[in-house]
Amino acid sequence: MIRALTIATSGRGLKLVTDEIEAVVGESGVTEGLCTVMVRHTSASLTIQENADPSARNDLQSWLDRLVAENDPLYTHTAEGPDDMPAHIKAALTATTLSIPILDGRLTLGRWQGIYLWEHRRRGHTRELVVHVA
Repeated sequence: MIRALTIATSGRGLKLVTDEIEAVVGESGVTEGLCTVMVRHTSASLTIQENADPSARNDLQSWLDRLVAENDPLYTHTAEGPDDMPAHIKAALTATTLSIPILDGRLTLGRWQGIYLWEHRRRGHTRELVVHVA
């Protein structure tokens, strides 16, 4: 089963999407298998991360922003603003596809793990995730 999900972001940061993906797994009827999720954009990514304490997500965002700063004079891809090229680099350094095993009809995430869509642009966007369950 393949399903496309449309997710609105409110700007830079991590948006929890576990429930939306688990719903697709539930609809599939698959009890043992694999769930693959892909984000169809070059300035956003996916991650599995701490879902209990928001300071972990804030620290990740701060660290990545320091690692890939805006307004680097070496960037030539700047037509869409100073956050455009850094967003592409951040997506290249993180993941655009995740695979999570399914057991007993559920994702095998750990207790404190959640699936996040990581928006790398300052402004909110509508992002598409493709979820494949088999």
